[in-house]
Amino acid sequence: MATIKHLSSKNSNYAAAESYLTFQHNEYTGLPILDEKGRPKLRDSYLLDTLECGESSFAMACLIANRKYCKNGGREDVKTHHYIVSFDPKDAVENGLTMEKAQALGLQFCKDNFPGHPAIVCTHPDGHNSAGNIHVHIVIGSLRVRTVERQPFMDKPCDWEAGKKHRCTSAMLRHLRVAVMEMCEQADLNQINLLEAQGDHVSEREYWAQRRGQRRLDYANAKLAAEGQQPTQTVYQTELDKLRKQIYSVLNKTTTFEEFSALLMQEHGIAVKESRGRLSYCPPGRTKFITAKKLSKKLEKEQVLTALSQNIQLAAIIQPASEQKPDKIRKLVDIQANVAAGKGIGYERWAKKFNLKRWSQTLCLLQEKKLLSEDALHQRIAELQTQHDDALAVVKDLDARMVSLKELRGHLVVYRQYKPLAQKLQTVRNPAKFKEQHRAEFAVYEAACAYFKANGLRTLPDLKKLDAEYQTLSSEKNGFYTRYKKAQIELRELRTAQQNVEAFFRKEERNHAVPQQEVK
Repeated sequence: MATIKHLSSKNSNYAAAESYLTFQHNEYTGLPILDEKGRPKLRDSYLLDTLECGESSFAMACLIANRKYCKNGGREDVKTHHYIVSFDPKDAVENGLTMEKAQALGLQFCKDNFPGHPAIVCTHPDGHNSAGNIHVHIVIGSLRVRTVERQPFMDKPCDWEAGKKHRCTSAMLRHLRVAVMEMCEQADLNQINLLEAQGDHVSEREYWAQRRGQRRLDYANAKLAAEGQQPTQTVYQTELDKLRKQIYSVLNKTTTFEEFSALLMQEHGIAVKESRGRLSYCPPGRTKFITAKKLSKKLEKEQVLTALSQNIQLAAIIQPASEQKPDKIRKLVDIQANVAAGKGIGYERWAKKFNLKRWSQTLCLLQEKKLLSEDALHQRIAELQTQHDDALAVVKDLDARMVSLKELRGHLVVYRQYKPLAQKLQTVRNPAKFKEQHRAEFAVYEAACAYFKANGLRTLPDLKKLDAEYQTLSSEKNGFYTRYKKAQIELRELRTAQQNVEAFFRKEERNHAVPQQEVK
């Protein structure tokens, strides 16, 4: 999946952009990495071209344009715009994407969408996270150096006249997302719908906060490991990530919006409110609410209500199983090890009572299940493990089929919705203008057609039959999920009981071994 990101810069040193693209920089501090002689180190691999610069460098072309039109002299003026088009890591293996091909795509993308601007187009083979995603940097000077032919996506004279500055508006970003989708479709590369948010929304600021926090945590854990201590935390979480996980934990176990909002406040102190059909969340310690759009697509109102309705269907399945054993069997405490570690006599008294209670629960469970022999217990655990694994495999298979049906249904709805628009294109007087006016709609329509062609669907299925098949698979999945959950609960109890039995007899062996040593 290719994505596009925009950054703006007020740095008047135009050469810094080219320096960043050609030399190695510390990804955390932004400072250049120096060799043993104190000189900047070149990147291992990159491809770089310039556009609209003539015989001058990019920095000189931008400075000449600023002097010619007497602009960009203020400190707060935006000097350059930086766009990054990142391709799916799988494209290199599955679709033959190379750096040369990515560079060619980036050059054409720049010519089509930023005509008249001095530009640097540079391709790198990998990203910050070492995921192998080839990506293209497009850095343009904010000032247009020549008047260009008006394109359909340009709506004001400042978008094509010389001496005017580039405007990165929401409409422009929408156009660029559609352009990336069309570019990937024409090049047979993996792509998603960039016009619709996908999953959690992680901003640039949060991304780097997580990277820096993880780096500090890894450094601290390395020091603990060198001292022979066990780290308590290995994954760093930002405050927004913690907030998402707290909301998800409550969302997964509630069935109504009132219960959802009440439990959020009760367990985590998070307030939730609805305004103009949108949800916002306020964690403790803040006064300003955070919109669901800034957190995750899954936390918006429509998705939250859908998740709550699904929980209602599963509540009847999961709840009875949890009510059968409200007091779960827990493992016995190793009293001797804890006392040796420094626990006091009060802890020892509590632990003896605790172990007595858990041992009686263990015996009651084994008597109830008629598993008083070791062989019978091992055999029952093996049977439950088989049932658990078989049911889980079926649930995953059905879930994959449901996801496939849902994807097919989404493309089918889009195809039927915009098919009249595609038919109308054949009759309008100016097809090019009409297609540009509905560019986003045609992009998703053509993506749906490409999906049908890739899956060999010459005759499209009926929407009602798809819904009926989805409901059948859903009910079948719920049945196997019930078996899986039931086997999981019993398996967990019997394994705990097995560990308690082994711990009890190990304790008896130690108690009998001590007097023998004293006699010797």
